[in-house]
Amino acid sequence: MDLAIAGKRALVLGASRGLGGASARLLHAEGVDVIAAARSAGEMTAAERFTPHVVDLSDRGSVEALIAHLGKIGGVDILVNNTGGPKAGPAMGQTRETWLAAFETMATSIFSITEAVLPGMIERKWGRIITIGSSGIEQPIGNLALSNGVRAAIAGWSKTLASEVARHGITVNMVLPGRIDTDRLRSIDKANAENSGKDLARVQEASIAEIPAGRYGDADEFGAVVAFLAGAGASYVTGSMIRVDGGLTRSV
Repeated sequence: MDLAIAGKRALVLGASRGLGGASARLLHAEGVDVIAAARSAGEMTAAERFTPHVVDLSDRGSVEALIAHLGKIGGVDILVNNTGGPKAGPAMGQTRETWLAAFETMATSIFSITEAVLPGMIERKWGRIITIGSSGIEQPIGNLALSNGVRAAIAGWSKTLASEVARHGITVNMVLPGRIDTDRLRSIDKANAENSGKDLARVQEASIAEIPAGRYGDADEFGAVVAFLAGAGASYVTGSMIRVDGGLTRSV
Protein backbone atom coordinates (compact mmCIF):
# COMPACT_ATOMS: atom_id res chain seq x y z
CA MET A 1 0.00 0.00 0.00
CA ASP A 2 1.36 3.40 -0.99
CA LEU A 3 0.83 5.78 1.91
CA ALA A 4 1.70 8.77 -0.33
CA ILE A 5 4.33 10.19 2.05
CA ALA A 6 7.49 9.54 0.02
CA GLY A 7 9.74 12.58 0.25
CA LYS A 8 8.29 13.77 3.56
CA ARG A 9 10.65 14.35 6.47
CA ALA A 10 10.10 12.69 9.85
CA LEU A 11 11.66 13.00 13.28
CA VAL A 12 11.37 9.82 15.34
CA LEU A 13 12.38 10.06 18.98
CA GLY A 14 13.81 7.05 20.75
CA ALA A 15 14.57 5.56 17.35
CA SER A 16 17.60 3.45 18.16
CA ARG A 17 15.57 0.35 19.05
CA GLY A 18 12.18 -1.00 20.11
CA LEU A 19 8.98 0.77 19.11
CA GLY A 20 10.78 3.90 17.94
CA GLY A 21 13.20 1.89 15.83
CA ALA A 22 10.35 -0.05 14.21
CA SER A 23 8.45 3.18 13.50
CA ALA A 24 11.54 4.65 11.86
CA ARG A 25 12.03 1.55 9.70
CA LEU A 26 8.43 1.42 8.50
CA LEU A 27 8.39 5.14 7.68
CA HIS A 28 11.66 4.81 5.79
CA ALA A 29 10.17 1.92 3.82
CA GLU A 30 7.54 4.39 2.60
CA GLY A 31 10.22 6.71 1.25
CA VAL A 32 10.27 9.09 4.21
CA ASP A 33 13.50 10.89 5.09
CA VAL A 34 13.89 9.84 8.73
CA ILE A 35 15.83 11.71 11.39
CA ALA A 36 16.42 9.07 14.06
CA ALA A 37 16.96 10.73 17.43
CA ALA A 38 18.07 8.90 20.55
CA ARG A 39 20.72 8.95 23.24
CA SER A 40 22.49 6.15 21.37
CA ALA A 41 21.79 7.50 17.87
CA GLY A 42 25.50 8.03 17.36
CA GLU A 43 25.96 4.24 17.29
CA MET A 44 23.66 3.78 14.29
CA THR A 45 25.33 2.54 11.13
CA ALA A 46 24.98 3.81 7.60
CA ALA A 47 23.20 0.55 6.74
CA GLU A 48 20.18 1.77 8.67
CA ARG A 49 19.81 4.64 6.19
CA PHE A 50 18.60 7.11 8.79
CA THR A 51 19.99 10.52 9.67
CA PRO A 52 21.07 10.06 13.31
CA HIS A 53 20.80 12.80 15.90
CA VAL A 54 21.89 12.36 19.50
CA VAL A 55 19.42 13.70 22.05
CA ASP A 56 18.84 13.07 25.74
CA LEU A 57 15.22 13.93 26.54
CA SER A 58 16.03 14.22 30.25
CA ASP A 59 18.51 17.03 29.48
CA ARG A 60 16.88 20.39 28.70
CA GLY A 61 20.00 21.63 26.92
CA SER A 62 20.03 18.57 24.68
CA VAL A 63 16.35 19.06 23.81
CA GLU A 64 16.97 22.73 23.02
CA ALA A 65 19.87 21.76 20.75
CA LEU A 66 17.57 19.40 18.84
CA ILE A 67 14.97 22.15 18.50
CA ALA A 68 17.62 24.52 17.16
CA HIS A 69 18.68 21.90 14.61
CA LEU A 70 15.08 21.44 13.48
CA GLY A 71 14.82 25.17 12.96
CA LYS A 72 17.89 25.16 10.73
CA ILE A 73 16.59 22.40 8.47
CA GLY A 74 13.07 23.79 8.16
CA GLY A 75 11.28 21.47 10.56
CA VAL A 76 9.62 18.15 9.81
CA ASP A 77 6.35 16.92 8.34
CA ILE A 78 5.96 13.95 10.67
CA LEU A 79 6.85 13.80 14.37
CA VAL A 80 6.84 10.54 16.27
CA ASN A 81 7.06 11.27 19.99
CA ASN A 82 8.55 8.29 21.79
CA THR A 83 10.13 8.61 25.20
CA GLY A 84 10.40 5.10 26.53
CA GLY A 85 9.28 4.56 30.09
CA PRO A 86 10.45 5.24 33.65
CA LYS A 87 11.41 2.62 36.19
CA ALA A 88 8.74 0.30 37.46
CA GLY A 89 7.33 0.96 40.91
CA PRO A 90 4.14 1.57 42.92
CA ALA A 91 2.37 4.91 43.37
CA MET A 92 3.13 4.95 47.09
CA GLY A 93 6.62 6.03 48.03
CA GLN A 94 7.44 8.06 44.91
CA THR A 95 9.17 11.35 45.73
CA ARG A 96 8.40 14.76 44.28
CA GLU A 97 11.76 14.68 42.52
CA THR A 98 10.98 11.33 40.91
CA TRP A 99 7.66 12.60 39.55
CA LEU A 100 9.23 15.80 38.25
CA ALA A 101 12.05 13.89 36.54
CA ALA A 102 9.58 11.53 34.86
CA PHE A 103 7.39 14.42 33.70
CA GLU A 104 10.36 16.38 32.37
CA THR A 105 11.67 13.43 30.35
CA MET A 106 8.40 11.96 29.13
CA ALA A 107 6.10 14.96 28.80
CA THR A 108 7.74 18.39 28.88
CA SER A 109 10.39 17.34 26.36
CA ILE A 110 7.88 16.22 23.72
CA PHE A 111 5.61 19.19 24.40
CA SER A 112 8.54 21.51 23.61
CA ILE A 113 9.62 19.62 20.49
CA THR A 114 6.06 19.48 19.17
CA GLU A 115 5.60 23.20 19.78
CA ALA A 116 8.75 23.87 17.77
CA VAL A 117 7.64 21.93 14.66
CA LEU A 118 4.02 23.07 14.58
CA PRO A 119 4.59 26.50 12.91
CA GLY A 120 6.13 24.84 9.84
CA MET A 121 3.32 22.30 9.65
CA ILE A 122 0.73 25.06 9.90
CA GLU A 123 2.46 26.99 7.13
CA ARG A 124 2.51 23.92 4.87
CA LYS A 125 -1.06 22.97 5.83
CA TRP A 126 0.07 19.40 6.47
CA GLY A 127 1.49 17.55 9.44
CA ARG A 128 1.39 14.43 11.57
CA ILE A 129 1.97 14.31 15.33
CA ILE A 130 2.02 10.72 16.55
CA THR A 131 2.77 10.00 20.19
CA ILE A 132 3.58 6.54 21.47
CA GLY A 133 1.79 5.96 24.74
CA SER A 134 0.84 2.82 26.63
CA SER A 135 -2.21 0.66 27.18
CA GLY A 136 -1.81 1.81 30.79
CA ILE A 137 -3.56 5.04 29.82
CA GLU A 138 -6.84 3.15 29.46
CA GLN A 139 -6.20 0.33 31.92
CA PRO A 140 -3.48 1.23 34.46
CA ILE A 141 -0.76 -1.37 34.72
CA GLY A 142 0.27 -2.55 38.17
CA ASN A 143 3.65 -1.42 39.46
CA LEU A 144 4.03 1.16 36.66
CA ALA A 145 2.69 4.18 38.52
CA LEU A 146 5.02 6.77 36.99
CA SER A 147 4.23 5.63 33.47
CA ASN A 148 0.49 5.43 34.13
CA GLY A 149 0.37 8.92 35.61
CA VAL A 150 2.56 10.83 33.18
CA ARG A 151 1.19 9.14 30.06
CA ALA A 152 -2.36 9.99 31.14
CA ALA A 153 -1.33 13.65 31.21
CA ILE A 154 0.17 13.29 27.73
CA ALA A 155 -3.11 11.81 26.49
CA GLY A 156 -4.98 14.91 27.68
CA TRP A 157 -2.47 17.17 25.94
CA SER A 158 -2.65 15.17 22.70
CA LYS A 159 -6.45 15.28 22.57
CA THR A 160 -6.50 19.02 23.26
CA LEU A 161 -3.87 19.76 20.62
CA ALA A 162 -5.75 17.68 18.03
CA SER A 163 -8.74 20.01 18.28
CA GLU A 164 -6.58 23.11 17.98
CA VAL A 165 -4.68 22.21 14.81
CA ALA A 166 -7.08 20.03 12.80
CA ARG A 167 -8.16 22.98 10.62
CA HIS A 168 -4.54 23.34 9.49
CA GLY A 169 -4.41 19.85 8.00
CA ILE A 170 -2.49 18.47 10.98
CA THR A 171 -3.51 15.26 12.70
CA VAL A 172 -2.59 14.42 16.29
CA ASN A 173 -2.94 10.83 17.47
CA MET A 174 -1.61 8.38 20.02
CA VAL A 175 -0.70 4.73 19.50
CA LEU A 176 -0.99 2.57 22.59
CA PRO A 177 1.20 -0.54 22.65
CA GLY A 178 0.28 -3.51 24.73
CA ARG A 179 2.85 -6.23 25.33
CA ILE A 180 5.22 -5.84 22.40
CA ASP A 181 8.39 -7.93 22.39
CA THR A 182 10.98 -5.23 23.14
CA ASP A 183 13.80 -4.68 25.62
CA ARG A 184 11.35 -2.65 27.73
CA LEU A 185 8.90 -5.54 28.04
CA ARG A 186 11.69 -7.99 28.78
CA SER A 187 12.91 -5.76 31.63
CA ILE A 188 9.37 -5.55 33.04
CA ASP A 189 8.97 -9.33 32.89
CA LYS A 190 12.32 -9.75 34.61
CA ALA A 191 11.34 -7.31 37.37
CA ASN A 192 8.02 -9.08 37.88
CA ALA A 193 9.84 -12.42 38.12
CA GLU A 194 12.23 -11.04 40.72
CA ASN A 195 9.44 -9.41 42.73
CA SER A 196 7.30 -12.55 42.73
CA GLY A 197 10.14 -15.03 43.17
CA LYS A 198 8.91 -16.94 40.14
CA ASP A 199 10.84 -18.29 37.18
CA LEU A 200 11.03 -15.81 34.29
CA ALA A 201 9.62 -18.33 31.80
CA ARG A 202 6.57 -18.89 34.00
CA VAL A 203 6.00 -15.14 34.35
CA GLN A 204 6.12 -14.73 30.57
CA GLU A 205 3.78 -17.68 30.04
CA ALA A 206 1.26 -16.18 32.46
CA SER A 207 1.58 -12.79 30.76
CA ILE A 208 0.98 -14.23 27.31
CA ALA A 209 -2.00 -16.25 28.58
CA GLU A 210 -3.80 -12.96 29.32
CA ILE A 211 -3.53 -11.81 25.70
CA PRO A 212 -6.39 -12.93 23.44
CA ALA A 213 -4.00 -13.13 20.47
CA GLY A 214 -1.94 -15.65 22.46
CA ARG A 215 1.44 -14.02 21.91
CA TYR A 216 3.50 -10.89 22.39
CA GLY A 217 3.33 -8.41 19.53
CA ASP A 218 6.13 -7.76 17.07
CA ALA A 219 7.64 -4.27 16.96
CA ASP A 220 7.12 -4.03 13.20
CA GLU A 221 3.40 -4.70 13.66
CA PHE A 222 3.35 -1.64 15.88
CA GLY A 223 5.47 0.42 13.46
CA ALA A 224 3.07 -0.35 10.63
CA VAL A 225 0.25 1.38 12.54
CA VAL A 226 2.44 4.44 13.12
CA ALA A 227 3.26 4.55 9.41
CA PHE A 228 -0.42 4.31 8.49
CA LEU A 229 -1.31 7.25 10.76
CA ALA A 230 1.46 9.24 9.07
CA GLY A 231 0.03 8.49 5.64
CA ALA A 232 -2.23 10.55 3.43
CA GLY A 233 -5.04 8.03 3.85
CA ALA A 234 -5.29 8.78 7.57
CA SER A 235 -5.95 12.49 7.06
CA TYR A 236 -9.37 12.26 8.76
CA VAL A 237 -8.09 10.37 11.79
CA THR A 238 -7.21 12.77 14.60
CA GLY A 239 -7.64 13.01 18.35
CA SER A 240 -7.63 9.22 18.51
CA MET A 241 -5.85 6.60 20.59
CA ILE A 242 -5.21 3.41 18.61
CA ARG A 243 -4.50 0.22 20.56
CA VAL A 244 -1.93 -2.27 19.31
CA ASP A 245 -2.27 -4.87 22.03
CA GLY A 246 -3.60 -8.14 20.65
CA GLY A 247 -6.93 -7.51 22.39
CA LEU A 248 -5.38 -7.24 25.86
CA THR A 249 -7.15 -4.06 27.02
CA ARG A 250 -10.54 -5.05 28.36
CA SER A 251 -12.24 -1.62 28.28
CA VAL A 252 -14.68 -0.84 25.44
